[in-house]
Amino acid sequence: MRRSLVFLSGALLIGALAAPASAADDGGGGFTIKDPRITESSGLAASRLHPGIYWTHNDSDDGPYLYAVDGRTGKTVATVTLRGIGTPRDVEAISIGPGNQIYVGDIGDNLGGSWPYVWIYKLPEPKVLQDQTIRATQYVVKYSNGARDAESLVVHPKTGRVYIIDKKEDGGHLYAGPAQLSPTGTNVFRPVATVDLWATDAAFSPDGGQLAVRGYFGGIAYEWNGGRIKRQGRLDVPLQPQGESVTYTTDGSKLLYGSEGTDSQVKAGSVPYSGSGDAKSPSGKGSQPAGTDGGSTPKADYRIGALVLVVALALVFGIKRLLRRDPRR
Repeated sequence: MRRSLVFLSGALLIGALAAPASAADDGGGGFTIKDPRITESSGLAASRLHPGIYWTHNDSDDGPYLYAVDGRTGKTVATVTLRGIGTPRDVEAISIGPGNQIYVGDIGDNLGGSWPYVWIYKLPEPKVLQDQTIRATQYVVKYSNGARDAESLVVHPKTGRVYIIDKKEDGGHLYAGPAQLSPTGTNVFRPVATVDLWATDAAFSPDGGQLAVRGYFGGIAYEWNGGRIKRQGRLDVPLQPQGESVTYTTDGSKLLYGSEGTDSQVKAGSVPYSGSGDAKSPSGKGSQPAGTDGGSTPKADYRIGALVLVVALALVFGIKRLLRRDPRR
């Protein structure tokens, strides 16, 4: 019987170690970007086609490159070179829309809003993660009320419509693009809502019900409300050397915040509000203060608890076996 219990404990331990990866294992708990080429990570987007992979890019002076970073290790597993576009000028944002289409926002303006137009690039996310060159479509973008600086580009996961938030210290605006971007004409983006933040990036929740906007020192959650955004409250944005990016995890349970710099850290934060504007709570009802980690108990907690239980059982049975052993043997 004692031998059976020992074998059972061992089997449980092996099973616990072989359990499915938790959100922390696939980058949902944060990670460090270890590629020495990535020194100015300015955008971040969680891949739905390759869970655990996060797409990023440098700010400027790098070239038409995207990097697929494994959230489990922080290492780059593929580099994509964009073909069929001009020379990137100031790439600031990346977002993934319907059909696993990647949108890259060459929308920054280091000349303080003097460039008359900016660009958006679109390409299909590769099905195989390996170094490769992919043809992209280039779109010319202008604003209805004149040139401006921007670092936030988002694509609605349901409608595919593209939005930009301009970067102004005293707050900016959400700009909506045409229902469909034209690769041959000029795409005019028009202001549709006020954003109360000096925005450096933004992201839609996977269901499209919430818009998270971050800045250098804070963030705001908005209920999407069909594009008539409604402010929900502050986001608990971590302090970073130069906070430049944000994305939801693919399951929508966490927000990940990125920063520029060598070996930059991507830090996890909670999603304290639902798309309906209610603060999340463990039961899914009632409310909870912003910045706390709502939702159900993470899978990682169950995994750790199982490991602790298995080890404890193994120790108890091992001690009992030693105590019952014949001292004359």
